[in-house]
Amino acid sequence: MKKFEDIFKSKCSLVGMIHVPALPGTPAYKSDVKSIIAKVKEEAKIYSDCGVDAIAIENMHDTPYLNRNVGPEIIAMMTRAADAVKSASNLPTGIQILAGANKEALAVALASDLQFIRAEGFVFSHIADEGMMNSDAGELLRYRKMIEADDILIFTDIKKKHSSHSITSDISIKEVAKAAEFFRTDGVIITGTETGSAADLSELKEVKKAVKLPVIIGSGITDKNIEEFSEIADALIVGSYFKKDGYWENELDPKRIRLLTEKLKKH
Repeated sequence: MKKFEDIFKSKCSLVGMIHVPALPGTPAYKSDVKSIIAKVKEEAKIYSDCGVDAIAIENMHDTPYLNRNVGPEIIAMMTRAADAVKSASNLPTGIQILAGANKEALAVALASDLQFIRAEGFVFSHIADEGMMNSDAGELLRYRKMIEADDILIFTDIKKKHSSHSITSDISIKEVAKAAEFFRTDGVIITGTETGSAADLSELKEVKKAVKLPVIIGSGITDKNIEEFSEIADALIVGSYFKKDGYWENELDPKRIRLLTEKLKKH
């Protein structure tokens, strides 16, 4: 918890998500690398100016995602994107590389001096949009040790969105959180069932009681529910709400960002 508190100074920190435009080789790529980097820089500056506590980047537009196996072109571009964010903002920054490319995210974080990664498929198996995804905790933490990146925190999704958890239907989210803690994660992330959908408040309370880890909300935060979630969670990752009309593909809306940051600070 101390490492977490060294990075996130607020009682409940607000993390703004940058959805990096589609990268080279993916179906939606627009054949313009310079515009990708310019867009990422622009959004990092907006977030910084609007008062969020941290930034996270992910390759959200790279649909359909590969299952843990992204190419060197994705790793290279995400490194450039991470560097662009760092050049435009002094905020703590993290990264997720979809889908489940957790080792690659660690490598980018080390190269670009980022503070954390968001990892999926850390403990237990689940069936994601991309197919079957097995646990990678043992491999991932050994890789972190090998590259001497122990200062980079790993926050892990549990019972994550856009996935079927029928395989582990007899295991509660509390037990998954405890398993992630036992496997040395630095924090757990709870989400709703899909991008933009709210997490279950009762699950948040259950997990918070069960572990001595930071518990983070990873989807569905709005101006209507931020007060109740911020009472319990240690951090809130927000993407969709910060976009115009609350839709993840739209442009960032500074008014929405300021509304949420001010509401959180007042609360």
